[in-house]
Amino acid sequence: MTAVPFVRPAKAKRLPPEEPLIPQRGGRGTGGYWLYLLPGLVLLTVVVIIPLVWNLYLTFTEWRGIKPPIWIGLDNWAALMQDQKFWTSFGNSIWMIVAMVIVPTAIGLLLAAVLFDLVGRKFGGRLASFLRATYYLPQILPVAVAGIVIGWILRPQDGALNTILENIGLGFLAHNWLGSPDTALPSIMVVLIWVQIGYPVVIFMAALQRVDPELYEAAELDGANWFQRFRAITVSIIRPEIYVVTLTTTIAALKVFGPVYVLTRGGPGTSTIVPAYYAYTEFFQAQQVGYGATIATALTLVIGVIAVIFIRAQTASERKERAGL
Repeated sequence: MTAVPFVRPAKAKRLPPEEPLIPQRGGRGTGGYWLYLLPGLVLLTVVVIIPLVWNLYLTFTEWRGIKPPIWIGLDNWAALMQDQKFWTSFGNSIWMIVAMVIVPTAIGLLLAAVLFDLVGRKFGGRLASFLRATYYLPQILPVAVAGIVIGWILRPQDGALNTILENIGLGFLAHNWLGSPDTALPSIMVVLIWVQIGYPVVIFMAALQRVDPELYEAAELDGANWFQRFRAITVSIIRPEIYVVTLTTTIAALKVFGPVYVLTRGGPGTSTIVPAYYAYTEFFQAQQVGYGATIATALTLVIGVIAVIFIRAQTASERKERAGL
């Protein structure tokens, strides 16, 4: 019997692992990505960039909307700097910031903390959610509907507010709330506070969802009262959301138009006029399109500067917090 020689099997060669197919920059696979960006770029160009450039061009012209614009250089800007009506409108915007930023943000922060820390813990999350939706309800009302309702409440002859004052024996307090220069602006401010207060409540309550409840329990065991827990835990943790709410509401306050248009039309006199409504009157009533564009551009510049300041302040605060950690 012939012995069969043993042959060692050939060792299988290990193939190198396959590298993931990553499209090279500038290769054929990247051309399709730009097609997805093209609709947004076209929309941005048509809706934002072209109107912005055209509006900026109109600030250096005199145009009534019919004949071709006439180039006048910086005359509109020089007139704007000396326009007392513009500075009055800008001063009224400061009060709008008080009504739409400072007061709602402070009250909204307290309400959100109360709903989350007290109401939510003692009565359950359903009641807190119901109250949150109730506070936010004015935000979803159309401006025209809210203006009609508020105008009916504040009417001088048969308005609900004056009728209630007369029925409870305070008829001497009845007033023409929207028709008097000394009460028109405060009345609009109260309306704006009512409309705006739900927005910070919703944002802050959403931010509080990432706060560990054990932090409140530990602080309570250490003897901290509610205000101390609010200041040390709530405010410090949701500081980024506070910056966001403050920035967005400040921009909304500077460009507020609807409530002024519906309730007072900037009157009586110039007691409630704001830059956005002033630009509207110059555009469509006085037909001074170039001057109206100048007012709108100046408002845009102010909003841009404020936005940059807020972003820088937020960035500096975050860096300081990281350094402290």
